[in-house]
Amino acid sequence: MESVNPTSLQAGQPWPLGAHFDGHGVNFAVFSGHAQSIELCLFDSDGQFEVARLRLPCLTGEVWHGYLPGAQTGLVYGLRAHGPWRPDKGLRFDAAKLLLDPYARDIVGDFIWSPVHFSQEHPLSRHMDTHDNARLALKARVVDDHFDWGDDHPPTTPLAHSVLYECHVKGFSQLHPDIPAALRGSFAGLAHPAAVAHFKALGITAVNLLPVHYSLTEERLVSMGLTNYWGYNTLGFFCVNPRLASGALGLSVRDEFRHMVKTLHQAGLEVILDVVYNHTAEADHTGPTLSFRGLDNASYYMLAAGDASRYENYSGCGNTVNVKHPKVLQLVMDSLRYWVSDMHVDGFRFDLASVLGRTEQGFSTNAAFFAAVAQDPVLCRVKLIAEPWDLGPGGYQVGGFPRGWLEWNDHFRDGMRCFWIQSAASPHAPLAHCSRGDFAMRLCGSSDVYQPSQRTPAKSLNYVVSHDGFTLADLVSYNLRHNLANGEDNRDGTGDNLSFNCGEEGPSTDPTVLALRGKLQRVLLATTLLAQGTPMLSAGDELGHSQGGNNNPYCQDNAITWINWQSPNTDLLAFTQRVIGLRHLLQPFHNQWYSGIADLHGVYDLSWWEADGSVLQGDAWQQLMNRALACLVGHPGRSLKPVLLLINASATAVAFTLPRGSWQVLLDCAHSQGEPPATSPITSSLTVQAPSLCLLLQV
Repeated sequence: MESVNPTSLQAGQPWPLGAHFDGHGVNFAVFSGHAQSIELCLFDSDGQFEVARLRLPCLTGEVWHGYLPGAQTGLVYGLRAHGPWRPDKGLRFDAAKLLLDPYARDIVGDFIWSPVHFSQEHPLSRHMDTHDNARLALKARVVDDHFDWGDDHPPTTPLAHSVLYECHVKGFSQLHPDIPAALRGSFAGLAHPAAVAHFKALGITAVNLLPVHYSLTEERLVSMGLTNYWGYNTLGFFCVNPRLASGALGLSVRDEFRHMVKTLHQAGLEVILDVVYNHTAEADHTGPTLSFRGLDNASYYMLAAGDASRYENYSGCGNTVNVKHPKVLQLVMDSLRYWVSDMHVDGFRFDLASVLGRTEQGFSTNAAFFAAVAQDPVLCRVKLIAEPWDLGPGGYQVGGFPRGWLEWNDHFRDGMRCFWIQSAASPHAPLAHCSRGDFAMRLCGSSDVYQPSQRTPAKSLNYVVSHDGFTLADLVSYNLRHNLANGEDNRDGTGDNLSFNCGEEGPSTDPTVLALRGKLQRVLLATTLLAQGTPMLSAGDELGHSQGGNNNPYCQDNAITWINWQSPNTDLLAFTQRVIGLRHLLQPFHNQWYSGIADLHGVYDLSWWEADGSVLQGDAWQQLMNRALACLVGHPGRSLKPVLLLINASATAVAFTLPRGSWQVLLDCAHSQGEPPATSPITSSLTVQAPSLCLLLQV
């Protein structure tokens, strides 16, 4: 690159954004609506020495662009943006800062926190102390994005048949004894036959991966010797996080990810990514200038009303991405399309997704982002899952997303925790917010939330445990959070967990405590996996994985979060496999709303019963001391046999009178693996232990 002639930079094209090799040279296109000029800075192959600065010669519709003939893939570059330093007007241009291209496919360098990344403000906002950060700045590398996908095709599993498995790429395989050490904790580890065999034996249909985009660890965590393990701090929206690649297969980071996707697809498994478009790693107004802030702060971020030197903080991470701006919206859309078209993923779970629907008037289903996704021929066919809240005013939007979207349903999470766990914790103290009526509503797709907007039950993503909070084992082993390892004096993480330690805080050898913990884990798994809606299982819960009571281990890249494969709860694993198998076999609830009205033959599509066989109706739904009920799914007009669920969250066993006919017990949560003793079909009654759930099929 030492021979590059600045006059050789030609006009090029304003599209596509980023750096793209056409076989003869590289076209560069960078958006900035407020910069006065943009410089392209070229570096040696290691990104250590700047060998040329070329001013992008053309500006078309807020896009600066130029074409460098003869340039090849592998070229390392960065950007410098010239413009006014007026934080009071939202303008933070500092040409001493080398900036990362927002469209970078490959990022060069290991980020090191240093004062040179910061633009120091004086009391007079027109002035600043500035230091060049080029030596330590992250750079972009021009790539050849070709990959031999062969006959790869998406599994396109229908929602009604989907079971999601939320997992961290590293945490899943880091301690797996059957995966070679060189592959553990990586995309290659997730694609290893031992991992695939676990997924298939379990019966899940999709892996929902915690963030794989290029992310940074916050300076505060680095100073404490910790890392942002979860990865919800994105800097590169088109780049795979190299920390999650093994390098052992001789593939680039990008291709190791694609190899994983291709392998999982061959096994019939979908790949869904957790994505973070609500904020970036540049943090608040005191944060570093790394990319977006230096290129066009006033466009990329939502600035505080009345003080353009500050940011709206709807993410809780210091800034909020301004998806209302057309070019910022384009960045998000281009990124999403890239991961589907070039990386072959099957869907996305959007972190703090309410940010994406914010307009000048607040959250709206008519926001530009939702309209753009709905009409996009690539994105309209993948699974779209919202975490339907953010930290801003009016940010809680469960049930408020457009029809095509699934939503994390915290009504289901909290309702099931209340019904099962809090009933066990306080069997004689009525809890007004977890009646049988509440339980039934959550079991059957949360019709109060989704039916009014004519969305199907499958749009309710049902979960009791996710990465964010206690594991399933900890949910029934701890009353209190134990987060001291996070370095915040146990102040971080929620204190409202609806958990119960079953009589002893933490590990226990008491048979009574262990028995209750086992039953509660099983009924929570069964309720989640059998309920109407789309179920999600958190990785490790099927094995009894514990985080030692840490309910916010976002910064724990160690055995706290890595799944313990050395001493798995094999009974719980067998139970989970059994329940998922029954869901696939029986489909106990279909993806339509029930009417509760009998057909011409007197068959109800859905009916509810007291334990004595009488109809559950009226005020009885809210009788707080009664914790037992039965649910009969009739399936009229469908070639499916009736299914009966017997639910007992009482303090003692309950004898249920069965509906007419012969019934075979297929699942009993009172048994460690869920498999009831072999018996002949029963016709009269069945005693259900406490707490427990039984699934019966009419024969």
